[in-house]
Amino acid sequence: MSATTKQPDTMQADSAQALRGRIEELGPWFHNLTLRGIETAPNHFLGDYPEVKFASFRNAIPEDLTGMKVLDIGCNAGFYAMEMKRRGADRVVGMDVDLRYLRQARFAAEVNGLDIEFRELAVWDVATLGERFDLVIFMGVLYHLRHPLLALDLIHEHVARDLMLFQSMQRGSKDVAQVDEDYDFMAPAPFEEPGFPKLHFIEHRYAHDQTNWWVPNRACVEAMLRSCGFRIEARPEDEVYLCRWQPAAVPPDGPQCVYPVKGSR
Repeated sequence: MSATTKQPDTMQADSAQALRGRIEELGPWFHNLTLRGIETAPNHFLGDYPEVKFASFRNAIPEDLTGMKVLDIGCNAGFYAMEMKRRGADRVVGMDVDLRYLRQARFAAEVNGLDIEFRELAVWDVATLGERFDLVIFMGVLYHLRHPLLALDLIHEHVARDLMLFQSMQRGSKDVAQVDEDYDFMAPAPFEEPGFPKLHFIEHRYAHDQTNWWVPNRACVEAMLRSCGFRIEARPEDEVYLCRWQPAAVPPDGPQCVYPVKGSR
């Protein structure tokens, strides 16, 4: 063996060092992923996130996704997209508007040997995908949007076909009040009830983040999902819902606010 020939242990150490360097170069990371034994965000303020959250509802999603197409809206570094690909999904598309997150996601998928398509795309442009998905993941995005109900309408109209995994930060009451379908203008209505659907507007920032625009309570989340045509099948975690697509009831004052064109199923 020549003096320049490296031992296997040395080669492995060099490879790990190169991987660690690439992870640091792509940082900072919001998703703590484990890539060949190296964590991307080991000091995350939420702990081993998002694995620690996923553990509470992972069994709500079918274990075998063979033959299914999955769309992950706001995919960040691709944790959920990769989990769905590991469950056998035929096609997985992750989309985000943050190029740093997309670079992280593409790198992580490559390291893990997973064939996932990542697109720089906003939720407002989902119609440009031109296809529907058996499972849409829409987690941790709603409260970052100035027009959250429009986003749900667009997802329902253009890309959802069956299941949607949804999560939103919630604040306020966990109660869900019984609300009548209509109230007379002159009659009292339960607007002040803690369990009445409420969407709290953040004018400046919340949690030091200027992209936190709206924070719903539980009743509001569930009402918005129903209003946009998503039947709640399960609530496996306080903020997480597994929903199923159904035709949306058109309100009496006109059709839902969707664009750019009406989709087809």
